[in-house]
Amino acid sequence: MTAGAQAVTDLLLSRIRDVPDYPKPGVLFKDITPLLADPEAFTALTDALAGLCSAHGATKIVGLEARGFILAAPVAVRAGLGFIPVRKAGKLPGATLRQAYELEYGTAEIEVHAEDLDAGDRVMVIDDVLATGGTAEASIELIRRAGAEVAGVAVLMELGFLPGRARLEPALNGAPLTALITV
Repeated sequence: MTAGAQAVTDLLLSRIRDVPDYPKPGVLFKDITPLLADPEAFTALTDALAGLCSAHGATKIVGLEARGFILAAPVAVRAGLGFIPVRKAGKLPGATLRQAYELEYGTAEIEVHAEDLDAGDRVMVIDDVLATGGTAEASIELIRRAGAEVAGVAVLMELGFLPGRARLEPALNGAPLTALITV
């Protein structure tokens, strides 16, 4: 890691607050709101993610509901690319593609407007945290079903003690997965 990249990582880590016992006892929640409130840190994060989009030849950016929207939208603006929200089922009007996925306790569904993605698009998926990988895996499936290609997945933070990376590797089919921070 270069000195500049290490400085960005250090800055980002310094703005993530640990909240013990949230949302339930025994969980150490990583709160990114102090990072978002700090213009220097938020700009550094946006620049780092936009750089990844450029490096991987992305033509569009998908942001995953809900915190992924907060990160992906300014990255799309910075990179000069379109932003496509992937939402929980039932939140988008009109025709959508829907994908179910497994959660720790049950299932969920996400949707995207199919007309927002075209064959030939190279789509970067952006989210705040990679935990179990279910939502990211489902978004990859949606992107491919729409006829587009996955340029990669980029997250602010990977929870390395959870199986998200291992779950995503087969779905990525060689596309890169980048976490700016691993905890």
